[in-house]
Amino acid sequence: MKSTIEDKKKLVNSVFTDVHKNYDLMNDIISFGIHRKWKEKFIDWMNPQPYSNLIDVASGTGDIAKLFYNKSNKTSEITCVEPNVHMLNQGKIKLKNIDNIKWINSLAENIPVTDDTYDYYSISYGIRNVVDIEKTLKESFRILKPGGRFMCLEFSKIDNEILSFLYKQYSKTIPFIGKYVAGSDKPYKYLIKSIEKFHNQEQLAELMRKNGFSNVEFRNVSNGISAIHSGWKI
Repeated sequence: MKSTIEDKKKLVNSVFTDVHKNYDLMNDIISFGIHRKWKEKFIDWMNPQPYSNLIDVASGTGDIAKLFYNKSNKTSEITCVEPNVHMLNQGKIKLKNIDNIKWINSLAENIPVTDDTYDYYSISYGIRNVVDIEKTLKESFRILKPGGRFMCLEFSKIDNEILSFLYKQYSKTIPFIGKYVAGSDKPYKYLIKSIEKFHNQEQLAELMRKNGFSNVEFRNVSNGISAIHSGWKI
């Protein structure tokens, strides 16, 4: 089991090291830019309040942090947590003009912050990459304030058979695009496999309930290509 955990940590780290320079470009290409709309819907449902604080885990190049900061009228305090140092540095470059951000290089399962600290916890396209999803959820519950909100945006299961078939056919082309644009197909082969193996909407919601969250809900975007999950620490 320990070797399996280490293998996944090394695999995920190498995947993001390979793509960090072209990460945003590839996201725009393979989603036709729609990922930006999904992230806007995510932040709209989160509804950040002025002077609140967010911990954004698996923060990547900082898309969610930037949207949250702007939505809160630039009054929020944000902590970005990213396990891959290359991705973390890309985020620092991208958000260099935002002062109210702290950066932590850490896994989602064990974040070096105190209990009951944050109003909001977000994880966008990162939860399927963690080694231990239940430990990650327990950790998110620990660091949220009472009354704090957990929100997750992740690839999910499409609720339309025809669209599901077309999406699977399109997915087969993504590694070829990755090899041409990013210079490697390995990260995008991993992407497709990780989406196929990940929990469906109801399964993820149940894991959230099991690990302490209340009033758990989810909303599909683009017929379930992605889903947004919300839960509260009560």
